[in-house]
Amino acid sequence: MLLRQLAITNFKNIASTKLTFSDKLNCFLGDNGMGKSNLLDAIYYLSFCRSFTGVHDSLIVHRDEEFALLQAQYLRHNTDEDINISIGAKRRKSVKRSGKEYPRLSDHIGLFPTVLVSPADMDLITGAGEVRRRFMDMVISQGNPTYLDALIKYNNALDNRNKLLRSDIRDAALFQAYETAMDAFANIITAERRRFVEQLVQIHQRYYNAISNSSERTSLSLNTQMDNDPDGSLINILDHRRDRDRMLGFTSAGPHRDDLEMSLNDLPLRRTASQGQSKTFTIALRLAQYDFLAKATGLKPLLLLDDIFDKLDSRRVENIIALVTGSEFGQIFITDTNRKHLDEILSHLPGAQSLWTVTDGVFTQAVQLR
Repeated sequence: MLLRQLAITNFKNIASTKLTFSDKLNCFLGDNGMGKSNLLDAIYYLSFCRSFTGVHDSLIVHRDEEFALLQAQYLRHNTDEDINISIGAKRRKSVKRSGKEYPRLSDHIGLFPTVLVSPADMDLITGAGEVRRRFMDMVISQGNPTYLDALIKYNNALDNRNKLLRSDIRDAALFQAYETAMDAFANIITAERRRFVEQLVQIHQRYYNAISNSSERTSLSLNTQMDNDPDGSLINILDHRRDRDRMLGFTSAGPHRDDLEMSLNDLPLRRTASQGQSKTFTIALRLAQYDFLAKATGLKPLLLLDDIFDKLDSRRVENIIALVTGSEFGQIFITDTNRKHLDEILSHLPGAQSLWTVTDGVFTQAVQLR
């Protein structure tokens, strides 16, 4: 899959630009705050219909403007496709594929797979379990519409149960109706998360060792409360916890409480790893995500690398460059404040390259080899 062209209007600090991309490597050079990451966010938005920063759509629209517009041309499965997204500060978002608007935004997820590697990925280690659950959900959903549908329906049933817990209603049959639905969808969610983690472990170890030139052991495991019942039934767990949950005011068990445990040399990563080890771990995790999605979707995802070389030694930088410029990766978009890094990347890959300088949301092409 390739992103051929992108026109941006009023997206964050990018007032207006139209870019034509190279098929392999696209580099963006500039100081912090100039708009490099905003461009990657626009590309991310085209795949997920939301910003990778998590901000509300009203904060995406350029100041004093009423709307933002993203217009993209892709080559997908050897077919040209257009994606147009209109983001209103005070109106409903519209996402169209080849001129037809989606009835549900979830129908778009996974059709244009994208992997983002950024400094914020350290939150996967230091953040709460919600961050790691969101990572699992985002990756699995791109390659598995059934999982995404189960996740949406589970969360709807969960919301309804939580409302009951905070109400004066004591109707056991009503609770059981929501809990039965939660159990059915929880089985799908848990099974797919287990399958995902099992596949990810070996891929992640390979990338970690390739980046670090080490034989350190990495480990990923799913910590799920579904293991707390012998038959794996969420219904039993929720039934036993109903009175306690009513006192708490929320549902205390289920896939929404799962976590992804990470370790290095059999020790918890967040407690023992150095900064370099932690950053290597997260970059390897994203590259493993790329591998997983390529197999699940039959497409090479777009790879977005946002200022990832900071605080890495030169050897690890060289190893990452060697990996991502290999044939297993497709189109790459990379930002940096250091021209030396980008020149080194360009030197590793003759042809199919472009370099832009970025200043206050304005993109100036400095190098175009093809």
